[in-house]
Amino acid sequence: MRVDFTKMHGLGNDFVVLDARARAVPAIDAAIARALADRRTGIGCDQLILLEPSETADFRMRIFNHDGGEVEACGNASRAVALLHGADASVETSGGVIHVEPASGGASVDMGKPRFDWDAIPLAYAMDTAIMPVGWDGLDQPGAVNVGNPHVIFFVENTDAVPLDEVGPEIENDPLFPERVNVNVATIENREHIRLRVWERGVGLTRACGTGACATAIHAMRRGLADREVTVTLPGGDLVIAWGDDNRIRMTGPATESYRGSFEWGDFA
Repeated sequence: MRVDFTKMHGLGNDFVVLDARARAVPAIDAAIARALADRRTGIGCDQLILLEPSETADFRMRIFNHDGGEVEACGNASRAVALLHGADASVETSGGVIHVEPASGGASVDMGKPRFDWDAIPLAYAMDTAIMPVGWDGLDQPGAVNVGNPHVIFFVENTDAVPLDEVGPEIENDPLFPERVNVNVATIENREHIRLRVWERGVGLTRACGTGACATAIHAMRRGLADREVTVTLPGGDLVIAWGDDNRIRMTGPATESYRGSFEWGDFA
């Protein structure tokens, strides 16, 4: 069976998108997702995105990380999907229904409401998620936010000085986080600008992470360190994050279609 795909990226965070809304594709498991994501022997991507029909929204988006694990949300992929769909839409995800609006060169996405309760992150045991009494290798007192998937955020003087490739996997797999966690290290430049690097669970260091930008901005706002709309600069570029009076998060930024192609399903199954 030959399957079409679209290669896309948001600030360098790249995706292989399979559109199964009109024509179904065979069932995807972790092994197939890993094979397609492999940058040497597959198509290559940070995440594999599957679009399917939905009974509760305009369509459903499923997200498989580079390691084959299925996750709840991906902000950069949401913008890419908005661009591909070409119209305002409600999108069912495992983390809840989000709303996307394509714009020139990208999209604006309503990412829903943040969750702060320890068991909503989730953490292994109860604690204050605004200032957590834990630390790893010089990183301490982080905050935690669930924005469709779990994030832990550390504020540091210089985000570039943190060996995130070393400490990231340690924190991601710490027993404190039963579903693993995305690790964010951020420097607050001023009340309207944050610099951020992200170790993404199941992916590793990434040029951009939309949900990480949302979680970091919300945590800074929650701590009173930033205004309710900020620009978050990642290695791949800028995202604008706003936290409205309705408690909903809106993320705005670019997305790009790189190319289209097809592959033989049996080569990866």
